[in-house]
Amino acid sequence: MAQEEVRYLTPQQNQDKKKKYCRFKKSGIKYIDYKDPEFLKKFLNEQGKILPRRITGTSLKFQRKVAQAVKKARHLALLPYVTDMMK
Repeated sequence: MAQEEVRYLTPQQNQDKKKKYCRFKKSGIKYIDYKDPEFLKKFLNEQGKILPRRITGTSLKFQRKVAQAVKKARHLALLPYVTDMMK
């Protein structure tokens, strides 16, 4: 039998995706400083919303700490609650 060529309507996904990791566990960070808005901006999108774990790769324990730190920084006016284009 002749081999048939398989065609896809959408391009195939590359299976060489990098494994997500928790940057806090890897670096040994134990405390997330709410007074450092530049570091906390890495966990916010352009509108100022907190990015979910599935995107950042942060573990549950540290995601909770990041959320609390962002909320404290917003309360002290170090970070905005809402913005048009933050980054």
